[in-house]
Amino acid sequence: MADKTTLDANAQSRFDLINENLAEIMNPEIIKGILAEGKNPRVYWGTACTGRPHTGYLVPAIKIAQLLAADCQVVVLLADIHAFLDNLKAPIELVNARAEYYRKVITALLQAVGVKTDKLEFVLGSSYQKSPEYIMDVYKLSSVTSEHDAKKAGAEIVKQSSNAPLSGLLYSILQVLDEEYLNCDVELGGLDQRKLFAAAVDWLPKIGYRKRAHALTPMVPGLQGGKMTSKIDLLDNLDVVSKKIRKAEAAPKIVEDNGLISMVEFTFLPVSSLKGKKEFRCPRKDEEDLVYSDIESLKTDYANDILTPQILKAGVTAALTELMGPIQAAFEADKEWQEINLRAYPPPEKKQKKIKDRGSRHPGAKKPEEAANEQDLPERPKA
Repeated sequence: MADKTTLDANAQSRFDLINENLAEIMNPEIIKGILAEGKNPRVYWGTACTGRPHTGYLVPAIKIAQLLAADCQVVVLLADIHAFLDNLKAPIELVNARAEYYRKVITALLQAVGVKTDKLEFVLGSSYQKSPEYIMDVYKLSSVTSEHDAKKAGAEIVKQSSNAPLSGLLYSILQVLDEEYLNCDVELGGLDQRKLFAAAVDWLPKIGYRKRAHALTPMVPGLQGGKMTSKIDLLDNLDVVSKKIRKAEAAPKIVEDNGLISMVEFTFLPVSSLKGKKEFRCPRKDEEDLVYSDIESLKTDYANDILTPQILKAGVTAALTELMGPIQAAFEADKEWQEINLRAYPPPEKKQKKIKDRGSRHPGAKKPEEAANEQDLPERPKA
């Protein structure tokens, strides 16, 4: 069905910002209809609180910043129960502390970009996913969903195994129901969630709920190529960041699957645009900086070896350091956040060094228990 919704200039501008850098919008007419009425779409993005947030989170975070700049209401689901269900990726006793950590770091990141967060809301999954109404809807949706469809919906986002736990099947059902219980108009997620989003459009009307629009961010290559995101922690210091960027794969003249170029396209250019001047700057020794206001000119220069991997890495390091600076400053100034960090990601326990038993090869050596027994013996009488 063709989308024939017409928008005035303001609504079209808002839609363009919502749509910027997305891989796809499923059912865009839902968003356009809300904008045409002069209202604010309510968008939900969920994250399972498992590992530490790293630079791979910048893509959805910057998209959330753009949504807030377009006057959307954004709700971030801190999916503590999902984290537990997804093949036990995180111990349940750590999940709550990690949810608090995610709230802190996401807020600090959005504030670093310079967007207002008054339309941003955080919701803990367990705050409503244990309610009788929600549980009853889980039963209802389970009754009209086959095992095959549940596996297919979660194929790209839930760890698969030959004898998977039942929790993996429930994961997809819960995420679909979250759209209703968070009262959203749009769900935001990565392109790897497309099957689950298509399932949501099909499943929710079966139990009497409306379908939603879905905004899909692209799968961005990481620093070592492929679809995996980079693992630079948002609290890493400058030396660590510089070292990891220097080790990044960046073949000269090759634009495809270049994680550094992707960071510029989906993070640094949008961030600079939100701050008022869209540009990405690459410093050069003894020459003027290379400055780009669009990704196509950067890609052209890279393909022609005007922008070399070394110059690009220097630009990415500078831009990432500038972006992470306010986040790290907020962490250093927030004692509560520091305490949450220790609870959420406790340092590994040091292994106790074992005392070696020298055995009979060293007859002079005494075992600890023998030495202790000797201390209890009465002293020999002096000759």
